[in-house]
Amino acid sequence: MNTTSSRLPLARWLTAALLAAAAPAAMAAFSITTVHDSNNAARPQYIIDTDGGLVFKVRGWDASSTTAIGDLSSMVYKGVEYADPARGTQLNSGADWLYNGVSAVGLKVEAVSANGTVTPASSANGGVVNASDYIRVTLTSTSTKGGVLTHYYVVKKGESNIHMGTHFTEEPDVHGLVRFIARIPIAKLPNGGPAQAAGGLVTYNGESFWAEDLRGTSGAIEASDVFGFPSTDARYGQTRSKHYANRRLKDWEFVGGSGPGVGVWFWRDNNEGGSSGPFYRSLLQQITSTTNELTYIVNYGEAQTEPFRLNVLNTYTMIFNDGTAPSARPDTSWYGQVGLVGYVPPVGRGSVTGAGLTGRIAGLPYTVGFANAQAQYWADADPVDGHFTASGMLPGVYTMTVYKGELAVETGSVTVTANASYALNPLAITADPEATPALWRIGRWDGTPQEFINGDKLTFMHPSDVRMASWMGAPYVVGTSATASFPSYLWKDVNNGQQVRFTLRRGQNTAPLRLRIGITGDFSAARPQVSVNSWSSGIPAAPPKVSRNFTVGTYRGFNRTYTFDIPAAQLVVGTNVLTINAVSGTAGASFLSPALSFDAIDLVAVP
Repeated sequence: MNTTSSRLPLARWLTAALLAAAAPAAMAAFSITTVHDSNNAARPQYIIDTDGGLVFKVRGWDASSTTAIGDLSSMVYKGVEYADPARGTQLNSGADWLYNGVSAVGLKVEAVSANGTVTPASSANGGVVNASDYIRVTLTSTSTKGGVLTHYYVVKKGESNIHMGTHFTEEPDVHGLVRFIARIPIAKLPNGGPAQAAGGLVTYNGESFWAEDLRGTSGAIEASDVFGFPSTDARYGQTRSKHYANRRLKDWEFVGGSGPGVGVWFWRDNNEGGSSGPFYRSLLQQITSTTNELTYIVNYGEAQTEPFRLNVLNTYTMIFNDGTAPSARPDTSWYGQVGLVGYVPPVGRGSVTGAGLTGRIAGLPYTVGFANAQAQYWADADPVDGHFTASGMLPGVYTMTVYKGELAVETGSVTVTANASYALNPLAITADPEATPALWRIGRWDGTPQEFINGDKLTFMHPSDVRMASWMGAPYVVGTSATASFPSYLWKDVNNGQQVRFTLRRGQNTAPLRLRIGITGDFSAARPQVSVNSWSSGIPAAPPKVSRNFTVGTYRGFNRTYTFDIPAAQLVVGTNVLTINAVSGTAGASFLSPALSFDAIDLVAVP
């Protein structure tokens, strides 16, 4: 059956009437049962029995300001309801609120056979359509500019999984993101995920906790999404936030939680239609006193380093099970049988293989990334010889980037052809700044600040957290101070004016020397300005402003290297004093003042 709903924009802000009494259970195994709320044909819902222990309901009408057509209004697994009755389990904040000025949503609920026969859901109240192989639910929203977002729920007979796919030709502009959020009542799903999951259990100083767990907090300490504990709580001074559920994209496959006899999880796809590459971090989960909120991010506007990608089918799977963390990707080999917009089968994809990487530094991980305007991929390089394989790639020309840690050290171009493999000879790394001999170096050129002060806690605590060491670093003495005593972040309003003292021998000050400062990100257009003894550098051009980053669990931004050539006449034999300041014309206080995240700092000869 096809259903179209249009809600006036004002309605989202109005209180709607309570829903009618619960609809009857599905009438048959692996089937679609149509029910009319309050016996009103304009208020359909569709009950889908997966024949695998999961029965869920898709709303066919707009019921309130927090529920919308296309929401999953009920999710019953083994007889227990896991949907929040007050708020939808939904795309963004409802499929009727994706594009400005648009509230109309198309909805189709259909049985699909393996041979392609499509049978729509019944329009009659209580009507049942039995399915043989698959059930497909299709949501569509069209912007005023003609862009179309298509979202699917697809079920394979006998599974307790809801497979999802989201394809869009124009980025939704109401919130500037694409996500799917499931809100599970906290009594039914009280736990976050295990340590290996995104948002999983964190252990620090003998204490284990979920960094996104807000239970017991007393209020926001920053914006409306970073929280602290009351003074009467033993955790007073600690911080929690949904942002701290983040994990590097390449490091996680699932996010979710568990409860009595159940686990609810999202398993991600290859994220080819996402943006910002293998090291991107974003919020993924929030645990509150009322719900456990699981969020699958297709794309997100915070800390982005590249444009959003369009015209790609982004697939992901919501899994219901007995509480065991999933260990393998659900079978998706049948996707080609259900008619999904943008689906490209394996035969329509290609791969890239590299025989190895030369010029690597032992002990550091290397990742090879591939990106163009349509898609992104990555592969880990073998730690022994650097060989790699990236498979399942859409055809096209890609920029290939070799990362040492998270720092780009080599780039090239590859062409991917459908049903073929592009083979590369061993690739030489030629742009690693660490290959340049240095008089001294603080940190490692690896694209992260993790070896510095608080570097081990940056992604799951607010900088003000009492477990953080003091950000006021003492003057760093080259050759004496430990790397871990240098600040990972430098704020204009917190710890500006970091000193580095270094000694030059006779003959080392007879020619200019180049100071290189590598950063992994910046906030509020901050950039470094330095002074050495009585000499001061100019102020570099301001970088573009970005969203919050350092206070919401990510140091990942644009890796930039600033160079300052220090005149020989300003260098002395003996002790020299370098002072580094974060400068910006943008105002901001405390940990929201302009800031820098350090990668490495060194002093080298001027070429």
